Amino acid sequence: MTLNELNALSADEAFSWFEQCCAAKAWIYQMVEARPYSDLDALVNQAKDAWAKCSDVDYLEAFTAHPMIGDVDSLRKKFANTKTIAAGEQSGTASAPEAVLHQLKEANHAYLDKHGFIFIICATGLSAQTMLEALQARLTNTTQQEISNAAAEQIKITLLRINKALG
Repeated sequence: MTLNELNALSADEAFSWFEQCCAAKAWIYQMVEARPYSDLDALVNQAKDAWAKCSDVDYLEAFTAHPMIGDVDSLRKKFANTKTIAAGEQSGTASAPEAVLHQLKEANHAYLDKHGFIFIICATGLSAQTMLEALQARLTNTTQQEISNAAAEQIKITLLRINKALG
């Protein structure tokens, strides 16, 4: 998809396109409404601005679209519409030792139990061990700190997906 093609989509088609990048409807509506975009920088700046205007409820909505780090079954099933664009985001878990995957699973469930949402990290290029260490370090944070941390990671993921979808 080119930027011109994105600008020419119907509102419904654009909604679907942006939804593959981030599942927060408030963000998606802002992105659709802001079209047409003059260039990639304008699109990226709007994505950041729209995300900054979102509430914690919107952030949590976006987080629900992510599979749990290292959960292969969840990766296959969850939100099939992001399959192509999200491909490879958790590739660092593909070659991880079984013990690290087990620790990731346990820490993920502890995080979910504590905070009420899954651990969000921009996993592109990270090893399973690095993700595990980040998860363990963030597990002790307050839920509000983690909403902020996860929201910061979410916009990184969103921007990577936008760039990939326009590439």
